[in-house]
Amino acid sequence: MQPIIITGGPGAGKTSLLNMLTQRGYMAFPEVSRTLIRQQAAIDGVLPWTDLPRFAAMCLDMMAEQREQALRGTMPAFVDRAIGDICAYLTLGGEDVDPLYVEAAQGYYPLVFFCEPHEDIYVQDDERPHTFKEAQAIHQQLKHTYIELGYEVVEVPWGEIDVRASWVLTRLKQGGAV
Repeated sequence: MQPIIITGGPGAGKTSLLNMLTQRGYMAFPEVSRTLIRQQAAIDGVLPWTDLPRFAAMCLDMMAEQREQALRGTMPAFVDRAIGDICAYLTLGGEDVDPLYVEAAQGYYPLVFFCEPHEDIYVQDDERPHTFKEAQAIHQQLKHTYIELGYEVVEVPWGEIDVRASWVLTRLKQGGAV
């Protein structure tokens, strides 16, 4: 089965939602960009705010590997962000989006679950330097990008994490995915 994308602007509860889905027995892959930012910051390496194109290429490799691992699995798998996110962030950064990224962004489940940033939980940190207003702009660009890529975008209602997880699973069951 194609991996199922959970995405949205920073500070939307995506990671908490994925953790809940994991607790319910589903496979979930962590957010590549946060992992890379931690790793690269520790070695004074490539960061998205210093060299977005190189950082995007690193994300592409890791996200493509996640997708391949998910496709080899025997159960539905969720990913915290996906290759379409790279396209959106490149656009926001004023960079050209190479057709390679657009092509690589295909191959996921056709329904993309979006979590909108929520001011009550939003926290800026070393891996999330954006203001809340910027997080909202990122969210809008992500939606626009995924629609352009041919995906159906669905907003996950805000609420308790277990309720949000149930909502996502119900939506997938209706589509015959789980």
